[in-house]
Amino acid sequence: MHSLPLKHFKIRPILALTAALALAGCAVGPDYVRPTSTLPESAQDVATAQTPINPSWWTLFGDAELNALVEQTLTANQDLQAAIARLDAAEAAAREAGADYLPRVGLEAGTGRNKSSGETFNGKKIGGATYNSNHVAATLNYEVDLWGRIRRNNEAVRADALASRFGRDSLRLTLVGQVANEYLNLRSLDGQIDVTAQTLESRKQAFKIVQARVNGGTASGLEQAQAESAVNGAQAQWSELKRQRALSESQIALLSGQPGMKIKATGLDQLPLPPTPPAGLPSALLEARPDIRQAEEKLIAANARIGVAKAAYYPTISLTGALGSESMALSNLFSGGAGIWSAALGLAMPIFDAGRTGARVDQATAAQQETLANYRKTVQTAFKEVNDAIVGLHAYSDEEAAYSDQVGASQKALDLAQKRYEAGYSGYMDLLDAQRTLNSAQLQYLASRKSRLAAAVDLFKALGGGWVAG
Repeated sequence: MHSLPLKHFKIRPILALTAALALAGCAVGPDYVRPTSTLPESAQDVATAQTPINPSWWTLFGDAELNALVEQTLTANQDLQAAIARLDAAEAAAREAGADYLPRVGLEAGTGRNKSSGETFNGKKIGGATYNSNHVAATLNYEVDLWGRIRRNNEAVRADALASRFGRDSLRLTLVGQVANEYLNLRSLDGQIDVTAQTLESRKQAFKIVQARVNGGTASGLEQAQAESAVNGAQAQWSELKRQRALSESQIALLSGQPGMKIKATGLDQLPLPPTPPAGLPSALLEARPDIRQAEEKLIAANARIGVAKAAYYPTISLTGALGSESMALSNLFSGGAGIWSAALGLAMPIFDAGRTGARVDQATAAQQETLANYRKTVQTAFKEVNDAIVGLHAYSDEEAAYSDQVGASQKALDLAQKRYEAGYSGYMDLLDAQRTLNSAQLQYLASRKSRLAAAVDLFKALGGGWVAG
C-alpha cells in the first residue's frame, strides 16, 4: 500500500481502464429469439380482429352476487396472496442482481497494537518493536463484466420477475373462472333442487290419490308400492342434490377466502343470463394470455442462464481499490502525511475443473429445452381451450333450446296423463312415466343451461379475459 497526500491521488486512469474493458465486453451464450408459432394453419384462418374483451367480463352475467364473490376472491384468496408474495420476492431478486452492475463501496477502519519480529531474514538479532496501528479507508470492489455473466444473469432474473407477475395475473384469471363456474353450478343446483322438490310434492299427491283408490278398491297394492317407490326415489334425488350444493357452496367459500360462508338459495329464474362472448380466435392470442407470456419469460430466463454457465469458461476480472489514512497515533490519523491508497486489477483464470463447467452448461441447455417444450405446449393448450369453448358454446346453445322445447312438450304430456289417470282411463304407471319424463327434461335443461354459461366463462378465460400486460 502506497502512502501519499490525498490530493495527489488520481483515480481517472482506473476509471478509464474500467470503461474500456466494459465497452469491449460481449455476452456469451445465445440471444433470445421467440420460437416460431406452433399453432395449426387453421388457427391463422379463424384469427380475426375483434372488439376488446371487457376486463371485468364476469359483470356481463348481470348477477350482483357473482360480482361480489369475484371481488372478494381477488382480495382474500390465499393462493393469490402467495402469488403476490412470490412476485415481491422475484422483483427484489431483480433489484439485487441489477446492483452487480455497480461497484461496491465500503468503509473500513481499525485499530490495534502490534509487535515486530526481533530477527531479520538472516537471523540477526535486532530487537523487536511494539507499536500502535490505526487506519480508516474507503474501499471499492468492481467486477468487470467482460464476458456478459452479469448481463445474462440480469436477463434471467428480470425474466423471472416478469414470469412471476404474469403468473399472478394468470392465477387471477383462473380464480375468476373457477368462482364463476362454481357459482353457475350452485345456481344450477338450486334450480335442480327446486325442480326435484316440485316433483317430490307431485308424487306425494299422487301417492295419496293411489292410497285413496286402493282403499276404495279401484287400485291394486302394486300401484301403491309403485307410488311409494316413486316418492322415495324423488326424496333420495333431492337429498343428493342438497349434498352437492353444500359442497359447491363450500368450494366457493374456500376460493373467496370466506370459510363458513352461506349463499342464499334462489330459484330457476335467478340463473344468470348468458352474455355474448366474442367469436373466433383473437388476432394476437400469444399476447392476450398471461400464462403464455409467463411461459415465454421462463424460456427467456432459461436461455439467459446458458450464458451465465458458459461465462465460467472465461477469466474473471475485478478491480479493487482503497483510499484513506493510516497512522500509529490517532491524533495524526488525518494529518497531511497519513494518506494511503491502493489499486489493483485482478484476474482469475479457470484452468482445470474436472468438467464441472461443461456439466453446468449441459444442465442449463437441457433446462432451456424443457422450458421450450413447456412453452410450446402452453401455446397449443391455449388454442385448444379457445377452440373447445367455441364448439361447446354453439353446441350447448342448440342443446338448451332443444331441452327447452322438450320441457314444454313434457309438461303438456303430464297434464294429459294426470287427467286420464284421475278419470280412470290409464294406470298409475302412465302418470309416473310422464312425471319422470318431465323431471328428466327439466334437469337436462338446467344442465345444458349451466353448460352453456360455463362455455361462455371458458371462452372469456381462454381469450385472456381482456388481460393486458402491465
